[in-house]
Amino acid sequence: MSPDVLDPVIHAQARLRIVAALAVIPAGDEIVFPRLRELLSMTAGNLSTHLSKLEAAGYVSQSKTFSGRTPATYIALTPRGRLAFEEYTRALRAMLDAAGQ
Repeated sequence: MSPDVLDPVIHAQARLRIVAALAVIPAGDEIVFPRLRELLSMTAGNLSTHLSKLEAAGYVSQSKTFSGRTPATYIALTPRGRLAFEEYTRALRAMLDAAGQ
């Protein structure tokens, strides 16, 4: 990705917040949907919409299971998502560095 092009999937504010939050979770770990929603102060519907776009791009994975009779959805950043976020932050830094010169 060239330094002057930011990934449009990640660049949307809500999706950037989601990916940034997931990036601090160690690779291989997951976060439960309600906890992510709480951390980001997003509505369930808004979070679901943005997660679907990130999942379609291969950046996040969602696994649904049950805890007893209660459904639980776990969210994780995929290796592809981690790489995309690293490239995004690298491109953003390059843009900021170029602007500061």
